[in-house]
Amino acid sequence: MKYDASKSISQIKKDFFKSIDAIPQFIIEDLLLWVIDKNKTFLITNPDYVLTDKQYQDFIDGIQKLKNKIPLAYITGKQAFWGREFLVNCHTLIPRPDSECMIDAVIDFVNKNFVTAPKILDLGTGTGCLAITLAKELPNSQVVAVDFSLNALELANKNAKNLSADNCVFIHSDWFDKISDLFDIIISNPPYIALNDKHLDDLVAEPITALVAKDDGLADIYHIIKHAKNYLHNQGILLIEHGFNQTKQVQDIFCQFEFGDIDTIKDYGGNDRITKGIYYE
Repeated sequence: MKYDASKSISQIKKDFFKSIDAIPQFIIEDLLLWVIDKNKTFLITNPDYVLTDKQYQDFIDGIQKLKNKIPLAYITGKQAFWGREFLVNCHTLIPRPDSECMIDAVIDFVNKNFVTAPKILDLGTGTGCLAITLAKELPNSQVVAVDFSLNALELANKNAKNLSADNCVFIHSDWFDKISDLFDIIISNPPYIALNDKHLDDLVAEPITALVAKDDGLADIYHIIKHAKNYLHNQGILLIEHGFNQTKQVQDIFCQFEFGDIDTIKDYGGNDRITKGIYYE
């Protein structure tokens, strides 16, 4: 291939490695790394590396998608969570670092309560990132994950297979509808955004059914808390992710259905993110 300086890493850095339409530089860099299938060290040590015509076109196409608010994870088809790589697609939410505090909270509960073989239920599993991570981090656990979306379950099964999460099974269910067992731990990252929330403008590519709930974003949270007692062992725990500004409302719902030891956990950014409560018979 004839050398084309305009397609070299050094020139691409000059042309693109700055915020474009509010796209952070690190996102553009990650796009380039994905296109050329190299690591960050390669970018530094090989400034004269020239992209092939296809690589360059894929990079330009990716930049346009980013400008159109398509998240990088939907372009690359993957996203890291808790140190593992998960497949993602337009049928699932993209795993976010904010949700990793759920893993911390569950592991903390298991260790403090000496639960040797916890049974865990994940409601609305999406990519399966929470369920699969817990299955891997707690190898003696039995994890059941449900979703009403068959497309999401297909992807979650692929992730479980890729990551050898043999102690995690997936069920097609609308919340508890197809569940009959009792569990030590129930977790959920349900839809909790109100339909008129301004933040939806930044989430145009993600499935609306996984984001939005009625009653100011609280309808699914209410449903889960109301019915969770029927599926928890005595002194089992329910943990629900929610918006940073929904803490009081969610805690009130936990109180309404007589959960004990209600507490709210902050995410790594310092925002209220998960409220938990214990079921006492």
